[in-house]
Amino acid sequence: MKKRTFSDRLLKGIEVAGNALPHPAALFGLFGLITIALSFIGYHLNWHGVNPANGEMVRVVNLFSKEGLHRILLQMVDNYTGFAPLGIVMVAMLGLGVAESSGLIKTAINELLLKAPQKWITFMIVLTGILSNMASDLGYILIIPLAGVIFHTLDRHPVAGISAAFAGVSGGFSANLLIGTIDPLLAGLSTEAARIIDPNYYVMPTANYYFMAVSTIIIAFAATWVTHKWIEPRLGKYTGNIEPEKIEQIKPSEIRGLKGALGVFLAWLVLFIIGLVPENGLLRGPDNTVLHSPLLKGFIAVLFLMASTMGIAYGYLAGTFKKHDDIFKGMNSSFKSMVAFLVLVFFAAQFVAWFRWSNLGLLIAIKGATLLQSVNMGLIPLVILFIVFSGFINLFMGSASAKWAIMGPVFIPIFMLLGYSPELSQAVFRIGDSITNIISPMMSFFALIIVYFQKYDEKAGIGTIIATMIPYTLVFFIAWTLLIILWILLGLPLGPEASLYYRA
Repeated sequence: MKKRTFSDRLLKGIEVAGNALPHPAALFGLFGLITIALSFIGYHLNWHGVNPANGEMVRVVNLFSKEGLHRILLQMVDNYTGFAPLGIVMVAMLGLGVAESSGLIKTAINELLLKAPQKWITFMIVLTGILSNMASDLGYILIIPLAGVIFHTLDRHPVAGISAAFAGVSGGFSANLLIGTIDPLLAGLSTEAARIIDPNYYVMPTANYYFMAVSTIIIAFAATWVTHKWIEPRLGKYTGNIEPEKIEQIKPSEIRGLKGALGVFLAWLVLFIIGLVPENGLLRGPDNTVLHSPLLKGFIAVLFLMASTMGIAYGYLAGTFKKHDDIFKGMNSSFKSMVAFLVLVFFAAQFVAWFRWSNLGLLIAIKGATLLQSVNMGLIPLVILFIVFSGFINLFMGSASAKWAIMGPVFIPIFMLLGYSPELSQAVFRIGDSITNIISPMMSFFALIIVYFQKYDEKAGIGTIIATMIPYTLVFFIAWTLLIILWILLGLPLGPEASLYYRA
């Protein structure tokens, strides 16, 4: 019998301890009750702080009060129906249900597995996951579950595939080869914070492009290494009862269906080009830019339209759809796997809303930022500490823009007064904000990841996910930190006209 290493025993202990916790839905409910109790205590102990983003005093809001209890009861339904991942997942699943029931996804997977070199499958899955962040939440809805299917088909553990894709989509959130929607959002917040020191300073959306483009390749290789050397050996051979998709040579009817689906895809592509390329194209954003276009900001709707129409074209041409009822049966079938998610989201939505209302998460961020501000150290130790701090805060606040709106006005002036650029502090923040996404229950899609894991392992829970993903977090932290340190030592620009240094 092979002797288990210390890391194996440690991760197994984390998994056992985590899975000993109540059902995830019950756990989120418990977190909600704890939030209410802490809000009561914090209110009477006068916990408070000053929000550096606007200078306003922030105090704990008592949810165990007449007003708080009324709000909890009156907004319970709105918390659930307004929970962002809920609508995103449901709309996407309608389109993907058509594509899946028609056989389009299965055939496309078969074609991919027949032609793609197997030794590059893991890398391509991670890289695709990272790049999917350009298209809003596509990675969570499509890439992650698809990776499990691909690994299972290759007789590899499907949870390893899900983990690798999750590491790319969420752990590599800030990396990309192209500018995404998060870049102009963070740049706008950084500009406002920089103007505390320099009223004329402007941070461009491309401020971190060079660094993030290189990070994409580094993180993709790092996640591939972790998957091969750490995750798959630990998981071993899959022995569950989920049957893998068979890799078969596709039939002539399936080839005909794929050609039809490809034709629909190209038609959509032509429409997008017509709407985006002209200076006043119909699909450009309100500011007449491509970055703010509805194609990027509303990509889930685009995904629904593309997946459903491509699925319909494939279904009729391949013969899997005989009448229009088959289309809606596909939509219905996609919701059968959603039941556990719908239950879990109800409790998760209440907890997230109560935590936000109480101001507890905001105060944790403010106090932590103030503590870090008081520590005077050199650049590289400051960068390392800032990465750790940003990663820690990410465990409590899920939104990158919300965190940066609080932390930017504190850390950007500090960096500038020390002679370092706002672009550098923004890049460092993005590293910390990404690496702990995959182990943070506050991440919006964490409940959905649990459902993906449970498809292949009914006993999987929060502990399983955290224990599986911690190696990615640790390796990402080391690789990304070494990269930013090397970047600083070489004095490389972070992006176009984005120096490491600030000169007044």
